[in-house]
Amino acid sequence: MAAAKKQQTEVQQAVAKGNTIRTGQVKLNIVAQMIRQLPVAEALAQLTFSKRRIAIEVKKVLQSAIANAENNNNMNVDNLYVHEAFTSKSFTMKRMRPRAKGRGMAIMKPFSNITIILRERSE
Repeated sequence: MAAAKKQQTEVQQAVAKGNTIRTGQVKLNIVAQMIRQLPVAEALAQLTFSKRRIAIEVKKVLQSAIANAENNNNMNVDNLYVHEAFTSKSFTMKRMRPRAKGRGMAIMKPFSNITIILRERSE
């Protein structure tokens, strides 16, 4: 008995990455959570009117993903939605702050990465 082969359809997707964004991973993930599974027009509106400082950087990455989808993959912009938006840790700048009695305290300044994957909705 021959095993039946599963046919997998190639799903087109557009990817954009933002590296070394100056914020912590948890704060960036809150903004990424706002736009997951949304159509791109609604996601852009969410980021435009968000009060969080980092939403401006995420909006730039989303616009880059939209441009990649349109120019590189010939996808219809009206049917795009945010399939995935995930964050990861990048490096951490370490600085010292002088404290009492000749001691020093470490100040950690974290950086993060964000990856946005867009797909086209099938009508």
